[in-house]
Amino acid sequence: MRGPLTLDAMAPILFVLLWSTGFVGAKYGLPYAEPMTFLALRFAVVIAGMGLWTLLSRAPWPTRRQWGHLAIIGLTVQLGYLGGVFAAIHLGLESGVSALIVSLQPILSAILAKPMLGERLHKGQWFGLALGLAGVALVVSNKLAAGVGDWRGVGLCLIALACMTFGTLWQKKYGANLPLRSGAVAQYLVALVGALALAFLFETREVTWTGEFVFALLWLAVALSFGAIALLYRLLRTGAASRATSLFFMVPPVAALWGWALFGETLGPTALLGFVLAAAGVALAMRPQKPS
Repeated sequence: MRGPLTLDAMAPILFVLLWSTGFVGAKYGLPYAEPMTFLALRFAVVIAGMGLWTLLSRAPWPTRRQWGHLAIIGLTVQLGYLGGVFAAIHLGLESGVSALIVSLQPILSAILAKPMLGERLHKGQWFGLALGLAGVALVVSNKLAAGVGDWRGVGLCLIALACMTFGTLWQKKYGANLPLRSGAVAQYLVALVGALALAFLFETREVTWTGEFVFALLWLAVALSFGAIALLYRLLRTGAASRATSLFFMVPPVAALWGWALFGETLGPTALLGFVLAAAGVALAMRPQKPS
């Protein structure tokens, strides 16, 4: 007889479901604001909420040295990753395809972990990388041939992938003693300054305040930046992070399903095969190596 469903048991699935909505949430709000303007507003909402939480809980603030590490993480994980994905979707790349490209992050992290962290890459990870790349190439080429999106969007997603990979490795190497709540405020502050600079340089900064835009903004700020991250921290505290990692390759197909339901995005047989190959590649690359 199965036991009751607890929050700890459901947390990995809830995390994947929430994380996948970030891609469709971006597409839902981008018709009403340009990418960097949208992100700047999202960052401002998160800073207000997280800053209030930090003050009320009297959490310690980062030291000067910690600010340097947090700035790098904020510029890569928050601004570089989210900015690249938002801009790619703004240019017409489908939410499921953008999620698929950045889903290669665990594989790329495994490769870069050797020079940055001294970790070795085993044969299964190399094969997973090749399989994942083949799947992504199959989906991207199929979509571009059908006139969905262009190479600019693909390039921006690749930049987002590189930023997310470098930022997470930097956090893994230097972030063990970084404060969580006040550290998040610091990251978003740096990202907000960057987003505003890009918005003033390249965008009109016009916003159409519709109900759809407000919903997308609050969903991304609250459900993603608070809800999904809170679930991730819970997974880490309960020792269930491996389950979240094993489920992470499900984000692209779940995002594709959201895109199909909300925006009519379609996946033909070739694109479906590419999704399966990419998911299999990421899953294979994340399998631990058997001891010799």
